[in-house]
Amino acid sequence: MATTVQKITLSPSRDIPFNKLLLSQSNVRRVKAGVSVEELAEDIARRGLLQGLSVRAVTDQAGAPTGMFEIPAGGRRYRALELLVKQKRLAKTAPVPCVVRESGIAEEDSLAENVQRAPLHPLDQFRAFLALREKGQSEEEIAAAFFVSVNVVKQRLKLASVSPMLLDVYAEDGLTLDQLMAFTVSGDHERQEQVFERLKASYDKQPYVIRRMLTEGAVRASDKRAQFIGVEAYVAAGGTVLRDLFQGDDGGWLQDVPLVDHMVADKLKAESETIAAEGWRWTEAAPDFAYGHAFGLRQLRGETLALSADEEAARDALQAEFDRLSEQYQEADELPGEMDERLSELETALEGFEARPVVFDPAEIARAGVFVSIGADGHLRVERGFVRPEDELPVEPEPDPDVDGEAERAMTASYEGSEAIGAAEPAAELEEDGGLSPISDRLMTELTSHRTLGLRHALGERPDVAFLAALHVLTLKTFYHYGSDSCLELDVKSVSLGTQAPGLNDSASAQAIRTRHDSWSKALPKESADLWEGLHEWDGDSQAGLFAHIVSLSVNAVYEPWNRRPRASAHADRVAQAVDLDMAAAGWKPTVDNFLGRVTKARILQAVAQAQGQRAADRIEHLKKGDMATEAETLLADTAWLPEPLRTPGQTADERQPPESAMEETPERSSEELLEDEDEAAAQNGDIGEPMIAAE
Repeated sequence: MATTVQKITLSPSRDIPFNKLLLSQSNVRRVKAGVSVEELAEDIARRGLLQGLSVRAVTDQAGAPTGMFEIPAGGRRYRALELLVKQKRLAKTAPVPCVVRESGIAEEDSLAENVQRAPLHPLDQFRAFLALREKGQSEEEIAAAFFVSVNVVKQRLKLASVSPMLLDVYAEDGLTLDQLMAFTVSGDHERQEQVFERLKASYDKQPYVIRRMLTEGAVRASDKRAQFIGVEAYVAAGGTVLRDLFQGDDGGWLQDVPLVDHMVADKLKAESETIAAEGWRWTEAAPDFAYGHAFGLRQLRGETLALSADEEAARDALQAEFDRLSEQYQEADELPGEMDERLSELETALEGFEARPVVFDPAEIARAGVFVSIGADGHLRVERGFVRPEDELPVEPEPDPDVDGEAERAMTASYEGSEAIGAAEPAAELEEDGGLSPISDRLMTELTSHRTLGLRHALGERPDVAFLAALHVLTLKTFYHYGSDSCLELDVKSVSLGTQAPGLNDSASAQAIRTRHDSWSKALPKESADLWEGLHEWDGDSQAGLFAHIVSLSVNAVYEPWNRRPRASAHADRVAQAVDLDMAAAGWKPTVDNFLGRVTKARILQAVAQAQGQRAADRIEHLKKGDMATEAETLLADTAWLPEPLRTPGQTADERQPPESAMEETPERSSEELLEDEDEAAAQNGDIGEPMIAAE
């Protein structure tokens, strides 16, 4: 006999006037969560009530219906409707769709409705947003409809645009949401799938690894080349920008590197041609020049263009306003927004008056040239007025007004033939002719020999004059490239740095030296003949400051395998101690390019262990060399860690305190092991014997 399956009976539904409804104490939801009542009310007002209420009839003590209905499930919807009624946007008697329950327990109805509800999978939400976008709704309209920010909508749409193959993997839990977010950096589905295949064979599948794989080779928007051409111009030229909507990306990455290089070259060429029109003999343009590129060239000393009367009046007015506002708010802990903005505007305007253009002699312009490059901030860097040795005018000896032409020529020939004092051969004494004859070369040499010794003795007794004389000749050779204007045989050598680390010319130290040199150059007299009197009038601090600058240019602490100078290196350590050199404070940070990518994995791990502790090193030990170097750069950022060649002896651990996690014991390695590591790294980089630049 067949068994009859009992059919279920669904609870009836009906429309009940709102004023016949009331909240039930059986509703299990007590804690506020999810969308607010206000947002839900707005949603109901926009699209109506999408889900009815679950209600039960309220009875009196005798069990008879009272005509009222309580709501054990749907309390938030009721409160949203109640808010609309209070706002007079919904009638009190408006019919509300309800499911009328009779059997069971009210609390069970409330619990079941909340527990049995399955949340929407994120991928379904991404695709739903995309469907709305494809049907004509703007990102702003979608954001307003679902009470989220426009950026959230953009993120969801970006996730929905990932390769369908990767979305299927994500739907099967083969990727985490964070990993999927990382894939949105690139919109190229083929590229995304290639990286996914590489990821399968990688030990590290962290989101940062995916982002790095997708952007490798691209130019960061913060790169000075990108700032120079402008991201908007790059996009207008057809370039693609990779953006990360889920974390800071400094403006993204410019994917088309050849286009970037082409635009940089074209813009530099155009700027160079504009500058060449000023009449310069030559111009050289490049995104960057090596540090010391102007070594051996004489720099012209132009005249700073003076302010006009109107410009002086405008500057004085701005300065007066700046002084007044500064005095007015000097006691304030925090400046009002408008005042802070105004003071910044005044500072910028005043700085513009200080940066006056320099005017050069047209005759000198015809012999000199210009270097055109990109500064570290992405702005055009123009270095005008450098004269190459082959373009210098021949130096002619100055005539002595006390000697006639024939004797002067004889004297000049005699001096040119002598190598040292007293080296001149005896010359025939001029016969007496009754007139005032010139002094013979031999006698002139003997007399000036006595004077030279007299000067040596007298100068040795006057340290102040000796210092001035030394400063005079060193300044001549540093700023004027003339040595014949001084009787002192002193020289200062500033060696060029043959092997340079990337970005050396844009380093903080290089920029500071350049700024200081330009400042001293502007303070010196234009003509070398006026230098002695000019220096003599300076106070002691100014003289000492200039002397320190000139001497600093002669420092050579570069390690060269073919020219080992252990005593010079030891002296460099002493100088570093005396000036309390801290290369981390000077702006040096370990990166893949300047250190981590050029040493072995063992040295990378040692650096991380020293800066962040052994546990941090253990976490990246399994990575391949390139990935390890990249991760180490992040771990070492802002730790002030320095490799051994950049450390100043005597700086204790107290002065450079690592984080607490780094206080764990770091395994020591023998010097033989470290040397083997360096040989291995050199072999990998193809630069065996290349020096690591210590201090500039």
